[in-house]
Amino acid sequence: MKNKIIEIGKLLWDKGLVTGFNGNISARVDANTLLITGTGTCLGYLKDHDIVLVNLAGEVIGEGKASSEKLMHTEIYKNFPEVQAVVHTHTTYTNAFFLSNESFTPKTFEAKFYLGEVKSIEQSTPSVTDVGPVVKELKSNNIVVLRNHGTVAMGPDLFRAFVLIQELEEQIKMDLASVQFQQARLNPGGQPGDMASAVSPSRLPSKEALNAKAPQGNPQTPNSSLKRFKLFSKDQIAEIVRIVNSDEQMQQLGSKTAMNMDLAVCLQETGEVHSFKFENGKILKTGNDAGAEFLITANESIWRAVFNREIDPFVATTQKKMNLRGDFARISKWYAPCSRIFQLWTQVPIE
Repeated sequence: MKNKIIEIGKLLWDKGLVTGFNGNISARVDANTLLITGTGTCLGYLKDHDIVLVNLAGEVIGEGKASSEKLMHTEIYKNFPEVQAVVHTHTTYTNAFFLSNESFTPKTFEAKFYLGEVKSIEQSTPSVTDVGPVVKELKSNNIVVLRNHGTVAMGPDLFRAFVLIQELEEQIKMDLASVQFQQARLNPGGQPGDMASAVSPSRLPSKEALNAKAPQGNPQTPNSSLKRFKLFSKDQIAEIVRIVNSDEQMQQLGSKTAMNMDLAVCLQETGEVHSFKFENGKILKTGNDAGAEFLITANESIWRAVFNREIDPFVATTQKKMNLRGDFARISKWYAPCSRIFQLWTQVPIE
């Protein structure tokens, strides 16, 4: 495990995602202990003795001085028993972007699946002393940005946590490049090769601009005045069917993509299953078919986050917060109507 931490540190260094002595890495050993990089270490040149064993109380077992961010790491492991690795970096372009923005939504499809909307939280101290906001955001996404500080990603292993950090940095670079290319097109006499001109905070996309592409009819939060339903109750399922089948946009998307499939959802704690049979995007039949072509399983807290529009189901699936049984490549061709379905679900608020 120490060798894996060393490998990821070198990878972060080689990809320019860490510099100097910044950043820290940890990996779970068992339910009560973890390995974490030591304070003042360079992630690109780690040695065995630079990696320290600590318990979930942050106490060092053996020798060494753990990273100053040990509180953040231990609290993440306490709150997310399934998480096996945490990576924290001070990535350059990500930090620059979030100096002037509160959230970022990637524009390419694959990045949307892996990242979703990445949010940030205020950070006023050199090390994280209030972990509560970090844990809260990580419940919706496996990556979060600490403004004026850096990025934190968690995952089922070190490499997947690394990939989230890398993907966010590359997507922000691409976004900045697109701004620069647009400026070059509008001002042919400029210098399109000067990346510095694109990272000026005054030229960064605003939060409003990033959210401008949200589909119409997609509420940010459920209407508090609407009737609320018990999660996956008979009444809620009936209301979901009514709203989906009466939505004109959904019917157009379903017909255009020939959305003919069986989709089921499962509540992990009880094994309760609800299935929907779609024909050209219209729900023709509901039931309890656990053998549906596509089965999405998650615990109650995740389903509640989905219905409250706190988490994107596609992102939750790729980040393993939800489990999808079925061919992801096949369901991805129905990305547009499925996205619309999930938007419509938020119009059926839960208790």
